[in-house]
Amino acid sequence: MTAPAVLPRSSAGRPARVAAPSRPVACQRVLHQLVRRELRLLAELSTWAPPADAGRRAALTRHAGLVGRVLLHHHRVERDRVWPALQRALPGDPGLAALLDGWTASCARIDHQVRDLATAARQWAVAGTAPARDGFAMACLDLADAVDAQTFREERLLHPLLAEHLGPAAWSAIARSVRSDLSGRERSLVLGLALEDVCAGDRTRLLAGLPPARRWAWRLVGARRYRATVVRLRGAPPAL
Repeated sequence: MTAPAVLPRSSAGRPARVAAPSRPVACQRVLHQLVRRELRLLAELSTWAPPADAGRRAALTRHAGLVGRVLLHHHRVERDRVWPALQRALPGDPGLAALLDGWTASCARIDHQVRDLATAARQWAVAGTAPARDGFAMACLDLADAVDAQTFREERLLHPLLAEHLGPAAWSAIARSVRSDLSGRERSLVLGLALEDVCAGDRTRLLAGLPPARRWAWRLVGARRYRATVVRLRGAPPAL
């Protein structure tokens, strides 16, 4: 009996090369992974936080606010830049139009939940009670569940279209047009979060896509500061 194949094989019987994900797909996937992980970590960490500890409460709610801002910004970029570029590549495609209608509806609900999380954070800050803390933790968990479902569908149905129809030039134009309202320290923190749990190829792509000055700053001080920030937040070093 022959051994089962581990790698896909070409018609000649040789192992077929597994295509690397396109840059648009890789960037989308890394951002989704970051948000999913951090929301679930926040739900877990806040569950064990002393509800009246103002310092701990501030650290957790501040991080939730950052993750929420990253997610809202990601949705704006998709809505205003990524999906219009895909529509230009596939003009009048009814299947794509239906997929994007579904995406718009699900992301509108998620954006509302991000704002619900911000409200729960403010309520915990004011009350400092266990019920308020638990409400914040549940808002993190509810948002994580919604993001899981939405990103799974997006990655399954829309990412293959991005890989096939959105070329490097179109993606570079989108990347150049995007402006972030994050501070330098916040951008460095988000970079560190993005680099966690990524494969070697995605790590290389992320770092190579940075301006040389930002790449140098990350290697010189950013990685060290990121590690210290994560240790304070989670009580454990990041998986970098």
